Amino acid sequence: MSIMHLNFYLAFTLSSLGLAFHRTHLVSALLCLESMMLSLYIALSLWPVETQTTSFTMMPMLMLAFSACEAGTGLAMLVASTRTHGSDHLHTLNLLQC
Repeated sequence: MSIMHLNFYLAFTLSSLGLAFHRTHLVSALLCLESMMLSLYIALSLWPVETQTTSFTMMPMLMLAFSACEAGTGLAMLVASTRTHGSDHLHTLNLLQC
């Protein structure tokens, strides 16, 4: 395993650990999700270059489109929860009251 692969795996692992352990604000959870998507995008962008194939060149663009949709949905949820609950703390959100 090269140092580049180790960096991508480490970035994805650290962002997933940040999502699992530091869940106080919705903004921090969204930032962790975006860093996971960024590491996946970079890994998928460099994968066809390493394997010298052209059949997987559309995968990063598809991943980027899904990431933009996820970011837009997350920001809409952030605005809606801030308007209804007054803050973006995750402990104030309850799925049973929705």
